[in-house]
Amino acid sequence: MTTAETTTDSHVKVLPANGYITALMTTLRDANTESDRFADTVHRLAAQLMVLVLDMIPTEPMKVLTPTGAYFEGATHKTEVCGVSILRAGGSLEPSLRHAYTGPLSFGKILIQRNEETSQPKHIYSKFPPNLAQKTVVILEPMVATGGSASMAVEKLMAEGVPEDKIIFANLIASRQGLQVLRSRFPTMHVVTAAIDSEMTASNHISPGLGDFGDRFDGTL
Repeated sequence: MTTAETTTDSHVKVLPANGYITALMTTLRDANTESDRFADTVHRLAAQLMVLVLDMIPTEPMKVLTPTGAYFEGATHKTEVCGVSILRAGGSLEPSLRHAYTGPLSFGKILIQRNEETSQPKHIYSKFPPNLAQKTVVILEPMVATGGSASMAVEKLMAEGVPEDKIIFANLIASRQGLQVLRSRFPTMHVVTAAIDSEMTASNHISPGLGDFGDRFDGTL
C-alpha cells in the first residue's frame, strides 16, 4: 500500500483528504517541485493544519459590540501556548502557528540529531520560555518516521514539567510505525497530521513520503 491512510484513534486528527488538501500534498510529494514552490505549499498546508490544532485549544466566552449596534456572543483565546520546533525542519511550521493563534504565544527550540547508521536520536540543545509547565505546548515537526526523535522531544518537555495531555504534536506526514510509537508511549498526547503513510524504506525513510523535507524546503539538495 502506497497511499495515505486514515485513523479512528480519537487522539489522532488527520486533515480531510478533500481536493484542496490532496492537491497541496501532491505538490509536496512531487520530486519535480522546486524549492520555492515546495516552501510555499508547506505554508499553505500548515495553515490548514493549524485550524485542527487550534480547535483543541480552549476558548473563553467573549461578548462584543458589532458596528450595527448589536451584540455578538463569541469566544476568545486566552490560553498561553508555546510552539516548540524540532530543528531544523520544525521551524518551517512556526509562521503558520504565529499567524493563526490570537492568544498569548511564545516559542521554544529543540535540536535532536539522528545517527544515520543506527537511526538513534541524540539531544543536542533546547531552549524554552519561562513557565513552560503552565502552557499548552504545540510541537512542530513536519515528518515523523521512526518516532525516535519525536519521542525524545516529548520526553524532554515532560521533564520540564509539561503534562502529557497538554502537548499537541503538529505534523505534516507521519509513518504508521512512528505514529504507533508516539501513541503507545504517550497515550494522552494529541497528534494532528496532514497524512499517514503506511510504509518505511530500508533506510527508515517514510514511503511514499516526500524525500528530505529540510533540504527541499531550504533548497539545499
